[in-house]
Amino acid sequence: MITSSLQSAWRNITRQIHRSRAALTAIAFGVVAMVLAAGFIDWNLRFGRDNTIESQLGHLQLMKPGFLENGRADPYAYLLPPQGEAEHAALQAVKGYRFTAPRLLLAGLASSGEVTLSFIGEGVDPQAEAGMQSGLRFPQGRNLAPGEPNTAVVGRGLAQNLGLEIGASLVLIANTESGGISAVEAQVVGIFESISQAYDDAALRVPIGLARELMRTEGEHLRLVYLDDVGSVPAALDQLSRSLPATEVQVVPWTELADFYNKTAALFAKQVGVIYVIIAVIIVLSISNTMTMMVMERVGEIGTLMALGIRRSGIRTQFLLEGLILGLVGISIGLVVGVLLATLVSAVGIPMPPGPGMSWGYDAGILLSARSLLTAAGIALVTTLAASLYPSWRASRLEIVDALRARQ
Repeated sequence: MITSSLQSAWRNITRQIHRSRAALTAIAFGVVAMVLAAGFIDWNLRFGRDNTIESQLGHLQLMKPGFLENGRADPYAYLLPPQGEAEHAALQAVKGYRFTAPRLLLAGLASSGEVTLSFIGEGVDPQAEAGMQSGLRFPQGRNLAPGEPNTAVVGRGLAQNLGLEIGASLVLIANTESGGISAVEAQVVGIFESISQAYDDAALRVPIGLARELMRTEGEHLRLVYLDDVGSVPAALDQLSRSLPATEVQVVPWTELADFYNKTAALFAKQVGVIYVIIAVIIVLSISNTMTMMVMERVGEIGTLMALGIRRSGIRTQFLLEGLILGLVGISIGLVVGVLLATLVSAVGIPMPPGPGMSWGYDAGILLSARSLLTAAGIALVTTLAASLYPSWRASRLEIVDALRARQ
């Protein structure tokens, strides 16, 4: 019974191919638009996420409890002690663990020639971070390298304001814990650009040994934990939170630190939702119009079917099946075309200007995921069936006598 109904629905669709083609085009276009729009936004979010993690935050951060609230105001009170064997063993036990990178946060004055400006900085371990993608671009020079203790890399904006070039000497001045003044000298080996222009206007990095000499301390504020995959963060967070003493070490995931990324992701999610609603309305109007015209053209046929004993529910089911088939075929076409277009666009690239607060542009792509493909297919199928409800109900409510009269 079901097979015969499907066959009959398929024959009706192919018989009125001129109307079916319009409906299929609308559905396929809607699916393609959803796949490309969601994939473009997903690609940009992944790009921003990966750059933020690699260049600034890591996947997890180990810090003293209370550092986020008070560490900037009183940096010497929130220094971590050297990594112990218990912490090292806990990190090694985490699935997907790559390495840990210590960070000592700096703030003070940077002087070059007659120009002196305030800076924020980080002492990093070039040896620990040698195998990672830094997330920084170097239009001039290079990144810090192991075995070069008195070097520095400077954000592009800060370098321009200080008049720095590669090889220039830079003097850093900071307050010590006792209230005195400490100064060190470093040679500029690189000028970098990160994803954040505001960061580049005030930031610099030096080897952590030089940072400790400047602050006259042996500790570090943060230990950035890098994993193989972002998806491993929840499990690693839970495992480390249970393994490390909460009174001594706080484990914070990158999602709690990336405020700009979180707000951007929320904004993009709303934009995608609006796009989905617009496309769903287009599909509903198109399918509803097509199915209504089919009903009007087949009034006599519907009357004959009723006269032969077909129940109103059977008529209703027949048109719903036609809508379902239109939806499935249109979705299949849309998914194939969408995947092909996404692959082609990603191979060519979409030139993007620098976004708000960014230092440089980039070539974007389309990120294909099972989630976005299933979402596009699901929305198209639900809207197609919803658009078929009224025409199918209208067809089932026709009076036999009036329908047969229309056939004559």
